[in-house]
Amino acid sequence: MFGIGPLELVVIAIVAVLVFGPDRLPEFARTAGRLLRQVRQMVNNAQNDLRNELGPEYADLELQDLNPKNFVRKHLLDPIEDEVKSVTADFSDTSTTPQRLPAGAKPPFDPEST
Repeated sequence: MFGIGPLELVVIAIVAVLVFGPDRLPEFARTAGRLLRQVRQMVNNAQNDLRNELGPEYADLELQDLNPKNFVRKHLLDPIEDEVKSVTADFSDTSTTPQRLPAGAKPPFDPEST
């Protein structure tokens, strides 16, 4: 979610121990957990209120769909993907490996390539 890896978590834990001390650290962790739980509950309540206010026709509304990137992808790019796949399927049938010429044979001449 935040792009924090294991090394960053270890650094945050070490800084927390140094700043708060080992005695008060469990108390701060409990407080942070309670705060996170309350924020999640407020977000869930806001989503439910929004769905209730919008009515049943918007029951399947996902808040991620309101992101402009997802909106463009869903409404503009998804219908085109089938056509793109059919066109690229034609090109995937061609061989990408070069063919070997028999010994002593001259390669084909292409006047446009020189």
